[in-house]
Amino acid sequence: MSVRWDVLLAILGMAAASYALRAGGYALLRATRPPPFVQSMLTYLPGCIFVAFVTPALVDAGPSRWVAAGCVVGVMLATRNYTIAILGGVAALWLLTLLPASALSLPWPSLP
Repeated sequence: MSVRWDVLLAILGMAAASYALRAGGYALLRATRPPPFVQSMLTYLPGCIFVAFVTPALVDAGPSRWVAAGCVVGVMLATRNYTIAILGGVAALWLLTLLPASALSLPWPSLP
């Protein structure tokens, strides 16, 4: 197998650019403090990221995953702790998979 130097150089260049952007962000935020309105917006970021990951997965999900997602919301409202909420949702989904398939055979609309 031969090494294509142009491909290797492109990969190394992209790795260096990616590292520079990440390290530059950390260096910038260590040197300066963001304004208060930016800090208040950043407190909501974990929830937004979680919703952005979960919503596409729920679009085609069945009833057991919707019930597990409801458990996550309920645990989150009760505890205000992301870790406990996610663990509760995983536990709920695991318990729901132990049920027979007929237990969750609800009329479920499917997307075209």
